[in-house]
Amino acid sequence: MRFSSFAAESGGQGPEVRVWGASDVLVVTAPLPGALRVRLLPEARANTLGFPRVGPKRSFALRPDLPAGAPLQVTEAGAELWVSAGGLSLHLNRVTGAWRVVTGHGPADDGAEGRELVSALDWSGEAPTQRPALDAERFNLRRTRLHLDAPDGAMYLGFGERVGPLDKRGMHLTFWNTDCFPHHTETDPLYVSVPFTTVLQGGRAHGVFVDEPWRMEVDVARAHPTELRWASAGPELDVYVLAGPRPADVLRRYADLTGYAPMPPLWALGAAQSRWGYRTADDLRAVIQGYRDRNLPLDSVYVDIDYMDAYKVWTVSRANFPDLRAFVKEAGEQGVKLVPIVDPGVKLEAGYDVYEEAAKGDHLVRTARGDVLVGEVWPDPAVFPDFTRPEVVAWWAGRHKFFADAGIQGQWNDMNEPACFSLRQPRETEGKTLPYDARHGTRTHLEVHNAYANGMSEASRLGYAKFSPNVRPWVLTRAGYAGIQRHATVWTGDNTATWSHLALSLPMIQGLGLSGIPFAAADVGGFAGDTTGELLARWYQAAVGYAFVRNHAALGTADQEPWRFGEAVTDVIRSALELRYRLLPHLYTLAHAATRTALPVLRPLALHWPADEDAAREDTQYLLGEGLLVAPVLRAGH
Repeated sequence: MRFSSFAAESGGQGPEVRVWGASDVLVVTAPLPGALRVRLLPEARANTLGFPRVGPKRSFALRPDLPAGAPLQVTEAGAELWVSAGGLSLHLNRVTGAWRVVTGHGPADDGAEGRELVSALDWSGEAPTQRPALDAERFNLRRTRLHLDAPDGAMYLGFGERVGPLDKRGMHLTFWNTDCFPHHTETDPLYVSVPFTTVLQGGRAHGVFVDEPWRMEVDVARAHPTELRWASAGPELDVYVLAGPRPADVLRRYADLTGYAPMPPLWALGAAQSRWGYRTADDLRAVIQGYRDRNLPLDSVYVDIDYMDAYKVWTVSRANFPDLRAFVKEAGEQGVKLVPIVDPGVKLEAGYDVYEEAAKGDHLVRTARGDVLVGEVWPDPAVFPDFTRPEVVAWWAGRHKFFADAGIQGQWNDMNEPACFSLRQPRETEGKTLPYDARHGTRTHLEVHNAYANGMSEASRLGYAKFSPNVRPWVLTRAGYAGIQRHATVWTGDNTATWSHLALSLPMIQGLGLSGIPFAAADVGGFAGDTTGELLARWYQAAVGYAFVRNHAALGTADQEPWRFGEAVTDVIRSALELRYRLLPHLYTLAHAATRTALPVLRPLALHWPADEDAAREDTQYLLGEGLLVAPVLRAGH
């Protein structure tokens, strides 16, 4: 028998039922009504010192004020075990280890069986090897596996930031936040990893969330057409099954677990202009004047790495911005907010106060051998704050006094996958980032890589709360993990000025919305490459319902401010922006609703029409609320 014993007791996060056998442990809790948590610990005897007990697990995704779980009802019938709470039941076969989650209360419901939501066909793991894990080849990247049934006709939505259609069935996805410049229509992985999917079948929905920041993969009925296969580099799989029956119910339960997004400031929903290459205060003055001269609305300007002194975070170039506070005040008098970029890489430079504080406080990521890890981003050499530790988050939050004193009310956190162009201590890495065996306190980078950006954005929000308590801040992030919506809005990273990327922006944003991130958008006009007047105009029209509208371009590309392509194009863009501003009361209401319901601002048709298969697959149109449909032109010459 795989599971010879079980116990119902009080664990670290409330009542739990723990089942164990010779080597494996399974733990069931009910954190919220309509949510069952199933912790799977194969080979726990080899991986867990306290076997068969398992300690509480720190989650980077769950909201910190999550209440203790609900009491569990346990029914035993021979080899069959039922664990029920909050309208869901787990049925476990103790001989085979197979389990499934159904609606209702199991045998207690007069013997009636509820609707099956999840059926686990198999789960397994491997004991740790004795070899020293000093390079990527010696890591087992599929250490723990879970195979779920994928019934015919079931659609799988979400999974974080992804390319491709809304329904990810038939795709193989990797969860490993990656700096992509630029990404393409087939790129995987991207910047935001959220191992959460809403499953649609027969017009009904349920959710599956695997709370593991470790590097992970999921095969969505591709290699095995009737199975959803998860594989993690970590020693366990922490699975949450969320009841529906509507997609909106699933999103609400996910937000009940991981937190709701805060309300954005109204100005952030207006028009924004950005560019990597606005170097000076005079450059930004010219941009603001260009908008005002042409009667174009503008609420914010973004400034990239050019404003810093030698790419040193929390500094400003006095040559480019002689008086930052005075400029922020000047722009504010014209109704325009300044949004500067912030990168996590800290320049390693003696006497630079940010580096000196980080080194003295032991706030930096280290190598496997214990030295401070040194790499290159924009500053060279650079070191990396360890945002996975609360004391480092608190320290970084304290640095936001620099912005508060200047009157700044928002920022965009970039390069926080984290991106690293090269390492001083050469190691094999997966993409432009830190090596698997880099140390974050007692954890390896392989375990916490995907969660790195969450701590950085959490620090931003804490900083504004401390130093600007009367301000509703605007925090934008490129990378994130489940729960990032509590701290920041997401943009889809370094896209390109192509028609394919205009079309791609809609399913990407809709997919993020179905992954619990209600505020998301893409760079209008495209970041890399030269846009055209027709493309820019169509992009502004399509972006009428984006959560925010930022025109952003890369260094060395053609100018793409709205007036750069003649009066005819400027007139079309002005009309699109005027429509956006007429819709602002509605958009602001949708934003407020998102903070209460988790429903995204820009909504896929599947959210409100899950029983209509055509609507569920439609990703060239979107809804603003339930009653307004946006169907933009996404191709040239149409």
